[in-house]
Amino acid sequence: MRFSSAASLSFALALVSSAAAQKVWDVQVGDASGATVYNPEAISAQVGDKVVFHFHQKNHTVTQSSFAAPCSPLAGGFDSGFMPVAANVTDNFPTYSITVKDTKPIWVHCEQGANTAASHCGKGMVFAVNCGPDGSANSFSSFKSAALQIGAQLQAQAASASAAAAQSTGGYGYSGSGSGSGSGSGGVFTQLTTSVVIVDHTNTATAFFTPSVTYGGSYASATASSSTSSSSGSKEIKVVVGGPNGELTFSPNDIQANVGDKITFEFHQKNHTATQSSFANPCVKLKDASGNAIGLDSGFMPVAANATVFPTWSVTVNDTKPLWFYCKQHTPTGVSHCGSGMNIGINANNSGPNNFTAFQALAVAQNGSAATGAANTGSGSNGAMSRATGAGLSLGALVAAAALLL
Repeated sequence: MRFSSAASLSFALALVSSAAAQKVWDVQVGDASGATVYNPEAISAQVGDKVVFHFHQKNHTVTQSSFAAPCSPLAGGFDSGFMPVAANVTDNFPTYSITVKDTKPIWVHCEQGANTAASHCGKGMVFAVNCGPDGSANSFSSFKSAALQIGAQLQAQAASASAAAAQSTGGYGYSGSGSGSGSGSGGVFTQLTTSVVIVDHTNTATAFFTPSVTYGGSYASATASSSTSSSSGSKEIKVVVGGPNGELTFSPNDIQANVGDKITFEFHQKNHTATQSSFANPCVKLKDASGNAIGLDSGFMPVAANATVFPTWSVTVNDTKPLWFYCKQHTPTGVSHCGSGMNIGINANNSGPNNFTAFQALAVAQNGSAATGAANTGSGSNGAMSRATGAGLSLGALVAAAALLL
């Protein structure tokens, strides 16, 4: 069947018009002053529009929530994970993007400081796509007001707990403080003084793991990996993540473990993650058949250069199938840690083609340059492509397709 030139041209122009109608919305996450804000806070988008979040200074997330629970991650919702940005960064900010699939409202919050008085969401750091107009039941004003109410409650609880602690000690003696947050994609641990905080990890375990998070240990006891056995016969296998000289390594990186063994990742200097992936996509968070991210993720674990106490994150092996992990961090120049060989395999079949060496080589082959975020989940990147160039390429491709039809 042949199309007439007029019909082909009409079809091509319709495609071009459709592509041109799709809009890119740029949303700034935080700013150089450390503000806890999305700018703009709400947009009205059309199906097919793309929302690009640009992460500025501090350490924020773009985490989907719901109108009813503005400061809680939505089950199965998207999550950028934590995006730490140094104070001296002035351009090439990391990005994370979503595409609008329908016109239903989308609710977003920042997970930093979750469930604490320092909650960014509790300070009003929320965002919405296609919310109702002011005065309606699902307006942005109502959504933000609910988030602020949660923040006020968290601050009141913290003040009450602080007062009770001071009263119980008579106002004297040692006092320490700390803060941390955990989320479906991990959390950030910040040691404020000499005290230690233990944060519950809220990742949903897959069939292979039972996750947990603690904070403790010292570098002197973790310069090399170690295994300790329990009375039940299972053992703990320690993996050092990074190191004092900026190493981009898991040590050891090729482990054989039995059912019941616990793998404990101890995070050292810099800011790394332990993120579950697959053999075929070493630097992408594990997804199910529908494309939903299901892999476990420690979240970013920033550790100061002079730290002597280190956060840990552990999983218990419930199955002996191969498990793959990587670090989803990038260097300031955009080089992927995963693409630099920062990978680890658990129970890899090293006598077959899907062995650890092949897994690591594939990670380097796919991501071993200053790519724009191949190691991030979703559509995150550490270097935003010019949208003018991208649009030009898209329209050019459509025009070329139209030429073939004529």
